[in-house]
Formats: sequence, C-alpha cells, structure tokens
Amino acid sequence: MAQGHQPREYRMEELAREAGITVRTLRFYRERGLIQPPRREGRIAWYGDRHLAKLRTIAALLERGHTLNGIADLAAVFDSGRDVSEVLGLGEPTEETPVRLSPEELADYFEGEVTAENLAAALDLGYLATDGEELVHISRRLLEVSAALVREGVPLAAILEAGRRVRVHTEALAELFATTLRTHTAADTATDPAKLRPLAQSVVEAELSMALDRHLRTAQD
Repeated sequence: MAQGHQPREYRMEELAREAGITVRTLRFYRERGLIQPPRREGRIAWYGDRHLAKLRTIAALLERGHTLNGIADLAAVFDSGRDVSEVLGLGEPTEETPVRLSPEELADYFEGEVTAENLAAALDLGYLATDGEELVHISRRLLEVSAALVREGVPLAAILEAGRRVRVHTEALAELFATTLRTHTAADTATDPAKLRPLAQSVVEAELSMALDRHLRTAQD
C-alpha cells in the first residue's frame, strides 16, 4: 500500500539544490521577503516543502517575464487574500465549479496581465481566494470567459471592472426573482423553487441577448 507524501525539511544548501538556485540567491529571496523565515533549531535553519514550492513558483513566474518586484507585490497580495472558506461561505456554488490554480498556472491563463493590482481586484470581487499555497477561482466558466476576452485583446483590468459593475445588476436581478418566487410559490407546496431557478436564468439570458442585438444593430447603423 503506497504511503502518502511525508513532509521534508531542508538545510539551506539542500533547499537551494532542490530549487536549482544558489545559496546566495536563496538568501536574497529571504531578505526580500519572497519566502517565509525558516524554522530555527538552535543555530540551524530548517526549510520545508512550502519553501520549496514557493521557490519553484518564483522561478516559473520569472520565466514568464515577471520581475522580482512584481513577484514580491503579487506575494504580498496573495498573502493578504481571503481564505477560500471565507469566499465560499456555507458551501460551494450549486452550479459553478471552482478551479484550483498555482500562481504560475494563473499567469499562463492571463499572460502578462497578472499584476498585483489585478490580483487584488479579483480577490476583492471574490473571483479568487487562497488555500494554502494555491489559488481557487470561484467559477470555471468565469475563468474561461475572462481568459478568452484577454486573448481577444481586452485588458484584464477592464474585464474585472466590468465584472464589478455587472455584479451590482445581477445582485438586483437575483433579489427580484427570489422575491417573486417566494411570493408566488410559498402557498404552493408542490412547487419546488429550485426548479424555477433555470427559468429565471433563461429570462435574463433572453433579455440580455435581445439587448445585445439592439446595441449591435445601433453600432452598425
């Protein structure tokens, strides 16, 4: 029977060797605050698997064109982000599928667009949350659509701002439909409000589709 991964500890030289960097570089990263301080045992400093994961993330982000200053800013935002349990609240969304990402995987989705400002905005909106050394995107659909828009040339900052504005309207729509369903189905015990959820979504999708048609026709005139 296979055993699970056993956490390891490394001395500075061992950690540098595993990460493929020099001890001098490791000291520099530690002084810059890019990795957490080691565990001290007398005069010996012990590093763990989380330090190694962070060093590999730094290397991957450097390969993707990020500067050390940019990585330090990202790390600061990442460390201050809300925990995934706080964002998910009472449970995972009933229809949206969360996606786990490493920082370098997120950078691959949004090439050149993962800045400290954009990361902070996504964390503030609740699109992203932290879970240990990983990021969790709240919705695979939103992640894929956002990445597609970036590939079409739309700046991620503009997408996040649009998301913030859309949130205001969707919250109002959700409240409207929830109130309507509660008001008109409370006396009918045979009606399951959950079954009416896709109907409310269809109304919004149809209205949005028609509104887009009107705006596109106007733009072409």
